[in-house]
Amino acid sequence: MKLTLFTDYSMRVLLYLGARDQRLCSIGEVAKAYGISQNHLMKVVNELVRSGYIESVRGRFGGIRLGKPPNAINLGTLVRHTEEGFDLVDCGSCVIAPACGLTGVLKEALGAFLGVLDSYTLADLLARQPGFAAMFPLVSEPAEHRAKI
Repeated sequence: MKLTLFTDYSMRVLLYLGARDQRLCSIGEVAKAYGISQNHLMKVVNELVRSGYIESVRGRFGGIRLGKPPNAINLGTLVRHTEEGFDLVDCGSCVIAPACGLTGVLKEALGAFLGVLDSYTLADLLARQPGFAAMFPLVSEPAEHRAKI
């Protein structure tokens, strides 16, 4: 199973903001820290704002920050929100699906995968690597260059 870039970037944004202790960050700053497209990241951030994972502060000195505490952000819930589907294979169009045991096994495997994610929060990830924030030098970006939401 491979998660989409949307989910990957969503997790990266939340990790970055979680490590910044409620400091307002710009989308450009996050994109630069990870070396990823700011335009693509804007779509991710818009969805995370819409769904309450992060909040946006508008204005010249605005930015983004977590919208809820890290211990309230469940990884399984986030993945279910950001992924469109979890069909590992297309059993619906397969002629042997009614007699095949693979469908049940794959559903069980997916349940285990999501179950593990359900047992972790953003706070758990941040606590695993106390020096996580130090991996990214503070990026100072003039306010007029900050991406607005």
